[in-house]
Order: sequence, then structure tokens, then C-alpha cells
Amino acid sequence: MEYPERGEVYLVRLPGQPADKKMRPALIVSLNVRNRLASDVIVVPISTTLRLAPTHVELPRGEGGLDRTSVAKCEQITTLDKSFLIRGPFSSTINPAKMSEVEKAIQRAIGIILP
Repeated sequence: MEYPERGEVYLVRLPGQPADKKMRPALIVSLNVRNRLASDVIVVPISTTLRLAPTHVELPRGEGGLDRTSVAKCEQITTLDKSFLIRGPFSSTINPAKMSEVEKAIQRAIGIILP
């Protein structure tokens, strides 16, 4: 059985949002063993509104299958039931250097490392 993999980009529906609200891409950040065994995944939402912030990581067009340059908003890390994953992965995983940037931005967001 297939399961989402760390570093893949999926189109997701966010809980609590009206059904007609647009879906958005999100980056899977949870470990593969967890993705395989748990009913949920840990994700970081992705936005095309490019704002510089210590907790944002720019993802260039093409990265993870994105059709536009975007940012991973690592301060908004959240857990989603797998039923909220609508479509994906877009393509292969994001590159390891970008994933490392995302990990550092998550650490900044939760106060492990300072900006």
C-alpha cells in the first residue's frame, strides 16, 4: 500500500475550512515510518505569497512539482488526517538541502534555534 513520503508535496484540504475554500499544497514533514503506520501526517502549508520571514523557506518553481515559486510556512506546521490529502504527490520529493532548510525553519518556529 502506498503512503505519503517525507518531502513530497500534496494538495490538501484544511480542516475547519468551508468546502468551497480553495485547496492548497502542503509539504509532508513527518517521518516515513510514521506516515506508513499512523492515520495522520505532519505537514507544512505552502503559499505562493512570497514574504520573507525566518520561518519561511522559498521553494523554487519545479521543486517537488510546484508550478510556481512558493514558500513553505514552517510556523504553521500542523497534523492532518490522511483523508485531507486530496491529490499528490506532485512529483518527486524536494531536494535534501531544501528539506534541511525546512527543518531549521521549523526549529526556529518552535524556539529550538533563534532567528
